[in-house]
Amino acid sequence: MEKRVLIISYYWPPTGGSGVQRWVKFAKYLPSEGWQPVIYTPLNPEAITVDESLLDEIPPQVEVIKRKIFEPYNIYRALTGKKGRTAQSGEVNPINSQKKSFTQKVSMWIRGNMFIPDPRCFWIGPSVRFLKKYLKEHPVDVIVSTGPPHSMHLIARKVARSTGIPWVADFRDPWTKMFYFKHLALSPWAERKHARLEKMVLDDASVVVAVSPLVQDEFKAMTTTEVELITNGFDEDDFAVKPQRDEYFSITHTGLFASDGNPDILWKVLAEKCRRDSEFKKLLRIRLAGKTDKQIIESIVAAGLGENLEDLGYCNHNDAVCLQKSSSLLILPLRKEPEYRATLPGKLFEYLASERPILGIGQTDGAMARIISQTQAGFVFGWDDSASISRYIDLCWERFRSDTLKADTHDIGSFSRRSLTHRMACLFDRLTDRS
Repeated sequence: MEKRVLIISYYWPPTGGSGVQRWVKFAKYLPSEGWQPVIYTPLNPEAITVDESLLDEIPPQVEVIKRKIFEPYNIYRALTGKKGRTAQSGEVNPINSQKKSFTQKVSMWIRGNMFIPDPRCFWIGPSVRFLKKYLKEHPVDVIVSTGPPHSMHLIARKVARSTGIPWVADFRDPWTKMFYFKHLALSPWAERKHARLEKMVLDDASVVVAVSPLVQDEFKAMTTTEVELITNGFDEDDFAVKPQRDEYFSITHTGLFASDGNPDILWKVLAEKCRRDSEFKKLLRIRLAGKTDKQIIESIVAAGLGENLEDLGYCNHNDAVCLQKSSSLLILPLRKEPEYRATLPGKLFEYLASERPILGIGQTDGAMARIISQTQAGFVFGWDDSASISRYIDLCWERFRSDTLKADTHDIGSFSRRSLTHRMACLFDRLTDRS
């Protein structure tokens, strides 16, 4: 008999972007593991991007429940003079260490101290009341909450405590150890409340799931609850089509590209090589597919690479995958924050499946560097290591010219969405057997 799992997620198609991918793919493959997904998600979320193609990923067995949510971001946009503008017109990462106007600082203080744990907190009470009633008539065997936003965990906690249903708290990102947490302008009271809520979630969940081994270690040090590691991954179905070879030496970045992850050193290396090599200058293409902060565009242009830049804007997931597979080199700069050492960007796994060389820039001892080294998919260099970055660009360029440029990627099968879904289903089975 098929079991049912309730998944509480703020992100769901047609909302696009990285936050939605993880549970869309789990929902796609869970029915083959004997689990029917029941998705609980907002009817009117704040959507940074829209990707209608993701709706095709959802099998007919998936039940989707949408309920209206109050979003206070209209207040924020009124304070910052952005009222009437879409979410797509804002910064990629407004919560960062960069200089802010007085109005931005005030709105950041309000966001950090009045909306705890996040601006979706107004959805907690109505959702708990609805789900308690819904579950009496439509029982499920397991509850999953996926965050951020961490309000989803607080909904699940209250429902699980009321019903006794096993609960999996899935953290796509950390909470108080997230890189932007220190930029929220929190009062001591608000910081203590965040820590208290995080501790309650970690202690009360049946199982906690982390997506990075370093985050898993952090959570293990904070709770006695079992902490499992189930990373993000790639869907083999997305990479079945063989792309045509690109005539240009294309260096590609897909997804969100925030200004605090701007690899200035890379633009300088590329500009210097253009000055030395006219053929390289002619064939170089820097392709940015996704939402990119204007500071990055300005930095590329300032380096003299404006003619080589192709800012493609947001692409749907299928187009982004095709672009990855046809590229010469995939770049993956991390944000310049010490906490980012523990992060495994979701795009890393699709980069691996693209079988194109990866140039990472960031902490050379971090979680991302470990996987890139283990899979031999490329190299990660420090933010200021211009010499090593230059040598790697030279190597890739020579192999491009001789038509031998490829990644020697291996041992990535454990990151396939089918494999990861099997592990998640086994976790659900274990919880239901235990209960």
